[in-house]
Amino acid sequence: MPWVKNNPWLSGMLKSIQSGEPLYVLLFVSAIVFFCFFYISNSFSIRTKRRTNMRKLRGFIPGIRPGRNTAEYMNASCPRLRWSAGCTLAILCLIPDIMLHGIKLQHLPLVGNFIDATFPRFLLDGLNVQFYFGGTSLLIVVGVAMDTINQVEAQLIMRHYEGFTPRAGRIRGRRSSI
Repeated sequence: MPWVKNNPWLSGMLKSIQSGEPLYVLLFVSAIVFFCFFYISNSFSIRTKRRTNMRKLRGFIPGIRPGRNTAEYMNASCPRLRWSAGCTLAILCLIPDIMLHGIKLQHLPLVGNFIDATFPRFLLDGLNVQFYFGGTSLLIVVGVAMDTINQVEAQLIMRHYEGFTPRAGRIRGRRSSI
């Protein structure tokens, strides 16, 4: 594309959104957090569905009175859940990118020389690994592994399997009561 090479502003902009550049990392993390926040707010309607389901199933939050106090508590804690989920996903998706390319902070105007002298080289230049195992594939692998564990536990509990337990009693899942 010769028109990109002839335009210095456009070529500089395209260079600044390559993998490992600070602007790329900022846009990548902000997009992940935004879409995670958007998805969780659309999939969990706190005011209607969750509150009525808790009331129907006679569920409660320990230390919080049922009714309006529960709804207020859930409305106050849901944004924290959204932000923490978004930041966790962003970190999980950034790890492979940092391993491959590093974070190119050396050319920043005021702090570039300090960062270049003090930060470890593997963080700035990457580890130059020969395989690519991206954040999306990590999310898929972790999700499938957790689902498989839950299904195996459900099958063991459903069949009253009495192997693997130290006492000869029934195996309990993570969600069952004591």
